[in-house]
Amino acid sequence: HVQLVESGGGSVQAGGSLTLSCTASRDTNSMGWFHQTPGTEREGIAGIYPHYRHAAARTIYAASVKGRFTISQDNAKTTLWLQMNDLKPEDTAMYYCAAGDYMSPPADPLSSSRFRRFGQGTQVTVS
Repeated sequence: HVQLVESGGGSVQAGGSLTLSCTASRDTNSMGWFHQTPGTEREGIAGIYPHYRHAAARTIYAASVKGRFTISQDNAKTTLWLQMNDLKPEDTAMYYCAAGDYMSPPADPLSSSRFRRFGQGTQVTVS
């Protein structure tokens, strides 16, 4: 099984930026970022499908982060980043990296059911 390790979380003031990183033990077809607050479901916020033939559609974002967050990956597809700008208090959550098998975005591409492995998470606090 692929192993995922997140890093880069921390505390930041509203309007600030943070970059999260995720290291995977091997490459996978798709990766994503999720966040979760206590008592709520884990929510997908960004996904990347690097093998998808339509380059413009390889990255997918939830409406809540579109335009503020950017998901990217290295060429080896074992390091995933989430650049988070203009952070808001409502972005406070535990952030998880995820890996999946889909070569192209499926229906409901940010559903947790589309990913089969999750990391342990890294906390982001915005005040």
